Amino acid sequence: MHDASIALAATPAGGVPACDSFLALDLGTTTGWALRTRERTVVSGTVSFRPSRYDGGGMRYLRFRGWLDEIADNAGVLEAVWFEEVRSHAGTDAAHVFGGFLATLSAWCDQRSIPYQGVPVGTLKRFATGKGNAGKEAVIAAVRARGFTPADDNEADALALLLWALETRGGAR
Repeated sequence: MHDASIALAATPAGGVPACDSFLALDLGTTTGWALRTRERTVVSGTVSFRPSRYDGGGMRYLRFRGWLDEIADNAGVLEAVWFEEVRSHAGTDAAHVFGGFLATLSAWCDQRSIPYQGVPVGTLKRFATGKGNAGKEAVIAAVRARGFTPADDNEADALALLLWALETRGGAR
């Protein structure tokens, strides 16, 4: 059930969607995440899916799926999931890893009937900094200026994505 455009309804108070929890992900071996809870608070962080030397090829994706289950259990109803849509990677391995995370995420969302949407990197950078080709440090600074304290660029990207989704009502503004 991949929805090309997830539109969110605004509350009468204006601007902030009236619904349950939202999850934003910067997919990768170190995945950045940001969650808007039912209580309208934002929690965020990073989680590592780096395989150990004894892991089979699919273990990182099984751990990712288990982590998604845990997030969903703690969040209650997830209204939508957004992920940073990377279209070019530094290397073949990075592209394969991203593809594995994306396949796992899309199957997980489809199984639970949770709409999900990829948002291009340039769109997020332009939203956060005003420049579609801004560097990692500029995105971190922009997110910090909004009152958050991301530990790294992965968490900053996830926070920028969540803010984009909330403020543009999922790109429908």
